[in-house]
Amino acid sequence: MSESITVIRESLLHGIKGIIFDCDGVLVDSKDANRMYYNLVRQRLGMLPMTPDEEDFVHAHAVMASIAHIVPVERLAEAEAIRREIDYSEIMPFTYLESGLVEFLDMLRAKKYLLAVNTNRTDSMEMLLENFELEGYFSPVITAGKVSHPKPNPEGVHSILKHWNLTRHEVAYIGDSIVDEQTARAAGVAFWAYKNSRLAAHHHVTSFESLHACFLDGPC
Repeated sequence: MSESITVIRESLLHGIKGIIFDCDGVLVDSKDANRMYYNLVRQRLGMLPMTPDEEDFVHAHAVMASIAHIVPVERLAEAEAIRREIDYSEIMPFTYLESGLVEFLDMLRAKKYLLAVNTNRTDSMEMLLENFELEGYFSPVITAGKVSHPKPNPEGVHSILKHWNLTRHEVAYIGDSIVDEQTARAAGVAFWAYKNSRLAAHHHVTSFESLHACFLDGPC
C-alpha cells in the first residue's frame, strides 16, 4: 500500500467514532418516488408536473417546505389535505436501496461505529426503514418531525451528538445535496459528499463499495 493512500485514509478516519447518514440520495435512491409523490399532489390540484429545479428542491427539503415551494400560497391548505390522503406505501416500490449499503453498515457495526440518520423526511421514515430491514442499524433517527428546525439547520446533528455524547470532531456526515453540505458546515462536522462532485466536502464518496474498502485499509 502506498504511503499516500495510508495518509489519506488516516486523515479521513482519524478520531471518527460516529457516522450520520442522510436518507434520500444516500441510503436510498428515491428520486422517482419523490417525483411521483409531489407530482401527484400537483396533479390533483390541476397543476402541471414539477420542473427539474423543483424536483431537485423537493428531493432535499422537508415536506412542508417542499409543498410551499411547488404550490401557490393560496392553495397550501388544499395541497396539505391532498398530501395526507396519499398512501406512501404505494410509492415505496419506486424507492431503491443503494448498492453496497447493507454490507457497509454491517462492517461499521462490527467495528463499533455509532450510526444515525438525519433526514428531512417526516412520517415516511419508519416505513422506509422497515421496508428495507434497516431498523436495527441507526440510533437515533432524526426526522424533520422530531426537530423544531429541519436541515439545513444543524439542530438534528446537535441532537445526535448529544445522544452519542461525542464532539463534532468525532463525527462524519454523509449527504448528497447542498442542504446536507450546509447542515454539516453549520454543525462543524466533517462532510462526505455522496455521488455529488459539485459539493464542497472533506471527501467525495463514489460508492459505498469504495468507502467500505477505505475502512478496510484499501484506497479512499
